[in-house]
Formats: sequence, C-alpha cells, structure tokens
Amino acid sequence: MTDTARYHRPHTLEGALALLAQGDCRIAAGCTDLFPTTRHKALGGSILDITGIRDLRGITWTDAGLRIGAVTTWSDLICADLPPACDGLRLAAREVGAKQIQNRGTIAGNLCNASPAADGVPPLLTLDAVVEVASASGTRLLALADFITGPRQTALGPGEMVTAVLIPEAALAGQGHFLKLGARHYLVISIAMTATRIVVREGVITHVALAVGSCGPVATRLPEVEAALIGKPLDPALIADRDVATALRPMDDMRATAGYRSIGAAELLRRTLAALRLEEPA
Repeated sequence: MTDTARYHRPHTLEGALALLAQGDCRIAAGCTDLFPTTRHKALGGSILDITGIRDLRGITWTDAGLRIGAVTTWSDLICADLPPACDGLRLAAREVGAKQIQNRGTIAGNLCNASPAADGVPPLLTLDAVVEVASASGTRLLALADFITGPRQTALGPGEMVTAVLIPEAALAGQGHFLKLGARHYLVISIAMTATRIVVREGVITHVALAVGSCGPVATRLPEVEAALIGKPLDPALIADRDVATALRPMDDMRATAGYRSIGAAELLRRTLAALRLEEPA
C-alpha cells in the first residue's frame, strides 16, 4: 500500500460499516480476485479487511432457510453438511481454482467481482439466492439476479457491503447439479457452465431451475426452458438446442463463438439432467 493508505481490520460489523460510511474503503476478504486485478505493486487507497468479523463467516440454518456468511470460503461450502439441493453449489465450489484458492476465496467476493464466468452464480441462481446488503443506515435484500447488474457491476451503493447470501427454505427442495465446459479439465475459466435443481414427485418434474453462466454478460435462468419441463418425466432429450439458443443469445469472445457456446450450454444441461436421473430414487 502507499504511504497515505490505511489498513483496517475491525472485529465487528458495526465497526466495518462505520468505516465504510466515512469514505472510500476497498473491501478485502480472500483477495483472490482483488490482487490479480491490481496493476500496481501495492493496493492503493484504504483497505477494509473484513476477515476479522466472525459473524460474517459460517453456514447456519434459520427459520427462513440457509444463511451463508459473506466471508464463508469455498472450502467451507465443500465440507458443509448441506441438502442435496445444494449439490450444484458444492460441485461449483470444487471448480473455483486450486485448493489454495478454495481455502481463501469467499462466496461474497465471487459475487461482488461479478465476472460473467463466476462459478458460484449459476448454482446460487437455481437456489433463488438473496443477497443481504448492509450499510450504517440499515440492511436491504436483493435477489441475486438483481444484485449483479452487468460484467464487473453490482447494485452495491456507497457505504454498502454484502453480509450474507440467503437461500429460502422452499429452494432447498430437490436435487442440484453443476457442470462446466472449458479448454482443459482443471483450473479453467469456463466457456459455458450450467446448474440445475430438479424436484421430481411421482415420476414427473414438479419444479425445475436451470441456470447458465459464462455465455453472456451475466449468468441467467432459463424460465421458458424450465416451463417446458414441468409435469414431464425427467428426460434429458427435452432440452433442445434451439430453445436454449433462443433463451441465451450467447456472446462471441476469444474463448468461443456464440454458436459453440449455445450448443455447449444445451449439451451441459442435458448432461446435468442425465446425472440427476441416475441419482433419482428408484
């Protein structure tokens, strides 16, 4: 840091929010995204390290569902006792870099970085995740789809920070899965990734959530494709390339063409359904 910069590590949320209210502080937690995006030898400005706030780390059950603290790491999620609906989130956690990154990277950092290829976003979308945002003046809740507003852009205002990710109890039903497509098997930024959560009762789908990431500016759910699956047996063939392409409108970039992404996303979705069909109780 520069000579004029200051480093703060409060032990209470109130202390952190008071510092944020005073002016421009850069929030730091795992720093797995913060340091790579810094083009200088040191971080500039004042740094607010929130890793000393114990209440921001951990996974707890509440009357409303599941609460995941902002500085909960990917390793925490991998090791946690979570319901099958969260299997997609746990699988995504295993894809977030190497184990050293999983040990340091945080769930809130992944969301606030707002990369189109953020592994945590698609499974959280299938879980109807809500982002808890706090400032010195109060707390507000935002649906994840409203929190990430574009590439590297969020709805955070001045003096605000993410304090938790909330998963409602109703979204903890069913079974989840996650897959990603990249140029290699390990430590890869995805070309496309998909997450699925399915509820099957009496042999037919009663609820389905499908999300695709790394194909556009933000990860997205596919409501039209979801609606076409309701009331039908769990069959991967129900996912058509054409329907996914229409819902996605994927992008071209240096990693893949829009056409390749579209076909890849559809195939990944079919594979997630096939994996869930194999796990379905007999």
